[in-house]
Amino acid sequence: MPDNTLNKRRLGKSNFEVTEIGIGLWAIGGNEWGPVDDKNSLDTIEAALQAGISFFDTADVYGMGHSENLLGQAMKGRREDFFVASKIGWIGFNHNEFVSAYDSTEKLISGIENNLKRLDTDYIDLIQCHIHLPEPNLEYFLEGFQKLQRDGKVRSYGVSSSHIDFIKKFNEDGGTAALQIDYSILNRTAEEEIFPYCIEHDIGVIVRGPLAMGILTGKFNQDSRFPEGDFRSNWQNNPEEKRIFLEDLEKVDGLREIVGDQTLSQFALKFVLAHPAVTTVIPGAKTVDQLTQNVEVGLMPPLAEDILSKINEIVPEGGGRKIWPA
Repeated sequence: MPDNTLNKRRLGKSNFEVTEIGIGLWAIGGNEWGPVDDKNSLDTIEAALQAGISFFDTADVYGMGHSENLLGQAMKGRREDFFVASKIGWIGFNHNEFVSAYDSTEKLISGIENNLKRLDTDYIDLIQCHIHLPEPNLEYFLEGFQKLQRDGKVRSYGVSSSHIDFIKKFNEDGGTAALQIDYSILNRTAEEEIFPYCIEHDIGVIVRGPLAMGILTGKFNQDSRFPEGDFRSNWQNNPEEKRIFLEDLEKVDGLREIVGDQTLSQFALKFVLAHPAVTTVIPGAKTVDQLTQNVEVGLMPPLAEDILSKINEIVPEGGGRKIWPA
């Protein structure tokens, strides 16, 4: 196993230690973030492993299973080097209502068996309910997760959501080990209720969206365009989305003045890691260069208190907006 120089943090009541810098594998699925190349994706996973990253997050719907397939290929012969977090439950919307096919424990378990097949593994370290919105079939998820945990096919379970009532409901029996949530300088809404709840109930926090879908990389401006198949094209095509996008760009301009000698992306990741509720952050990376910048954050000193205060002036504590569906 590669020498790991990255700091590790305990993932809530699971008691597993994971690197505070992880990697999100949504983009490598290839269906919503523009074009990707499988070789580049596999090289990026390899670079992450060699850099000491242990936390790899994917889902059944990323590229309709392609992301899981690629991670499974990368793990062959060295499964123990990877902490695998995957998800299940997201199906889609029908007339603005959530649609889920998992209306029985048996269907949920069968779905997770498919996760396992794509990942080519006997167990998943963390399985997450990938619904986000209140789910009438919640009991089937919990029953399925707990049965597979007893069977050794799931080592821990959690939920991906930004709804405090749903998070509390999911954790009624106290077994939820982790929460995955959108959190960044531009979206600090979790600081109000959700993070305090997680600290109180020993729920590890996995942060997705730390770069606000790329806005906090600093590479976009009001004339930016996105390729066909990239959902961010809505920022240009939808008047309300465009208005919010332009407001976010103004905030980014304010952040540039306090970034110092690091990249804006690194600055944004360090902000996320400064919150005591956070266990790991999972920025996406489609190339080794993107991955390398993320890893460097784990070797840098934390943000100073005066810098955090200046961030508060640009986006107040608990403020901002939800960048992506909760």
